[in-house]
Amino acid sequence: MNKRTEGNTQYVNNQFFTKELTAWNKRSNKRKMPWKGIDNPYFIWLSEIILQQTRVEQGTAYYNKFITKYPFIEDLAAADDEVVFKDWEGLGYYNRCRNMLATARRIADEFGGVFPNDYDTILSLKGVGPYTAAAIASFAFGLPYAVVDGNVIRVLSRFFGIEVGFEKAKDKKHYEAKAQDLLDKKKPAAFNQAIMDFGAKLCMPQNPLCNTCPLSKKCYALKNDRIAELPLKKKKLAIKNRYFHYLIIHAKKGIYIKKREEKDIWQGLYEFYLQEQKATPKLWSSAKKLDSEIQLLSHQKIHSTFYEIRANDIELDMSSYHLVNVKDLKNYAFPRSLVSFLERFDYI
Repeated sequence: MNKRTEGNTQYVNNQFFTKELTAWNKRSNKRKMPWKGIDNPYFIWLSEIILQQTRVEQGTAYYNKFITKYPFIEDLAAADDEVVFKDWEGLGYYNRCRNMLATARRIADEFGGVFPNDYDTILSLKGVGPYTAAAIASFAFGLPYAVVDGNVIRVLSRFFGIEVGFEKAKDKKHYEAKAQDLLDKKKPAAFNQAIMDFGAKLCMPQNPLCNTCPLSKKCYALKNDRIAELPLKKKKLAIKNRYFHYLIIHAKKGIYIKKREEKDIWQGLYEFYLQEQKATPKLWSSAKKLDSEIQLLSHQKIHSTFYEIRANDIELDMSSYHLVNVKDLKNYAFPRSLVSFLERFDYI
């Protein structure tokens, strides 16, 4: 096939893709989400930040909570960090929450509470990458920027036979260029929503609905029996095991807790007295073992074991900890594994 014919085939495939995707969106796309179809940039930004590393089913409740409690970006900017962290509890990846607060405060201070309406400024906001910037720009302001998330990558890779990975920035540019080329510049929001929903509802990672797919006639992966191979999978990260031994120290007025300040997982969240090592700390022989919990993070597996003891029965330096009444523990943000423990043992 010469280059001219190859180019024409690509053009025909592009036309077919956009036409069929648009028709499917109008005819069959019934996917409902509370932020879908709105043009409020603050709400759209909130939804995108919450949905980073979070499933739609889980993120919806948090989105509804945040827009109810903080209906304007100035409300979020003025909120106390620990209150917002508590509201965020359970979503994990707390850097998202820290970046969210930083951006809310920048918009309140620098832009008078008005969300910027140009792509480059949106992209400069803390915690906002090319995908999130394109989503806000297209959904809120109708700007012609294509979104590229995992759903979009999967659809493009399978249909067009794009055989590059997507974990590296240089590789992801292949998908960004292709999505931008396909984008309906007159209706960018509708196109972006359509291709993301298509990936979520039809062209799924496992068991895609190829039999009812309107793009199947020209799909490269289906024709070449490569559905399971595309997009090329990223290499799995080596998982590091860490062993956290938590000592719940009871005093007359409550329990000792401390905020994690170091640049590590769960920065800004609270925990009990901690000793990190594989074996049970020898000095804790008089402590009562209560429970164990495993929490799997993106690149770490946290093995947490919980013990309790009376303050009078052990000598430890607690100067960096503070005493909290048990009934007030519910007001502090803890890592998910600690929340699970606290709930099971009726502390909160």
